[in-house]
Amino acid sequence: MLDSIMLWHPVVLALLATGFTWFCTAFGAGFVFFFRTVPRPVFNAMLGFASGIMIAASFWSLLLPSIELSENAGNPAWLHSSFGFLSGGLSLYVLHKLLPHLHVGLEENHLEGGKSSFQRSLLLILAITLHNIPEGLAVGVAFGALGDGFTYEALMAAAVVAFGIGIQNIPEGAAVSIPLLREGFSARKSFWYGQLSGFVEPIGGLLGAALVFYVESILPFALSFAAGAMIFVVVEELIPESHTGKETEMSTLGAMFGFVLMMALDVGLG
Repeated sequence: MLDSIMLWHPVVLALLATGFTWFCTAFGAGFVFFFRTVPRPVFNAMLGFASGIMIAASFWSLLLPSIELSENAGNPAWLHSSFGFLSGGLSLYVLHKLLPHLHVGLEENHLEGGKSSFQRSLLLILAITLHNIPEGLAVGVAFGALGDGFTYEALMAAAVVAFGIGIQNIPEGAAVSIPLLREGFSARKSFWYGQLSGFVEPIGGLLGAALVFYVESILPFALSFAAGAMIFVVVEELIPESHTGKETEMSTLGAMFGFVLMMALDVGLG
């Protein structure tokens, strides 16, 4: 089975992997059929858990390989990684400034991005969609990197990225659909828009995989770019949102468990 998978094109594998992460978003969005609300401590722990996974994936699965590739190519190890990391973060910064969105759990006067007449529900959807752009890109770049050397170890490393992102997409899907239910949407519509927020992941995955596969020289930059974009989302949105309310220690514990899980997966399998 594994041998046959290794015969597939890396871009096709990236599409399948981001399809899996999209499915995980839909799975989380499906919680809306069973729960009308999520207790704030649980919600904080879910967001913290997602933060921990993204932080660990940014280093173990993206930045560290970027540094190693730069060293192997005889380039200064810090150059591509630093430039790519900052470029990824600044790109997300520009998107946040241009695209109106509303953080989960915050009031309408905390609208970010450009001025908008969009409904509050649409602004909530846009917020999670922004989260998913760097996640899809990270998975795509990881699989696109297989063009640089398609080995069992490289395949497992890419699969770990997809699995980790998929796990943390489950609470993110619920973080869209359940608030939409409170906004007056039916459970079916809340689920539809919740899973739709993950649609950008296959798009980002395809773009990232194709770019890296056909232009291998940008791989160190692309890996660190995806890492910078994810860290921006964590620091700008996930961590602040996970610290609303009084029981913020749950978000900290969630982040620690998420980090350890992703680190163990990457070190143990990748």
